[in-house]
Amino acid sequence: MLETLIQNLKIFPLSRTQPDLGSGVSEAAVLVILCGPDNDPRVMLTQRSDNVSHHRGEVAFPGGMWEDSDRDLLATALRETHEEVGLQSDWVKPLATLPKTSPTRRPIVVTPFVASMLGEYPTVLQPAETAAVFRMPIRHLMEVERYDYFEATYQGDRYPMPYIDYDRFRIWGFTLRVLVDMLNASMAVNIRLHYPERHGVGMFEEV
Repeated sequence: MLETLIQNLKIFPLSRTQPDLGSGVSEAAVLVILCGPDNDPRVMLTQRSDNVSHHRGEVAFPGGMWEDSDRDLLATALRETHEEVGLQSDWVKPLATLPKTSPTRRPIVVTPFVASMLGEYPTVLQPAETAAVFRMPIRHLMEVERYDYFEATYQGDRYPMPYIDYDRFRIWGFTLRVLVDMLNASMAVNIRLHYPERHGVGMFEEV
């Protein structure tokens, strides 16, 4: 299954995307890390610490904001992954560049890159940014009956938002949208999640 997913991700060619410095919008990059055996592939996710400025305690991909020293956005994703969970860049193989998108509640553009781990390597968390790291089975994400909705609050209003739980973690928002979009496109799972109508720039999008 992992090999099939990797082969199907060729519809998203890997590119060393550069930030659009003239757009006036901040750019970031994240790494969607595939790991585990072929018959039980998993995706590595983190839980953000309570010390960060945005999305405290939420599940996320390792990654962060582009810096002037980064030669491209893939370098941003690899650097931030090393800083947050201790994975070195030569421990993963970049595979694909997913479409840029924007998270809820923040006026930034994020480029997700997909990579596979080349072996079993230890993770070393940066506690200032990362509270936990875990691996969620891809099969778990492909089971439509596991998805549900909860009421999220934004600027005093409440909205139904899709989510999926795994172990003690709740995956929703930008992270869930990237994962579901990736699986819908590459594995034809046809997961249809409904988001509220857009309320402000970058607030909501429908998967």
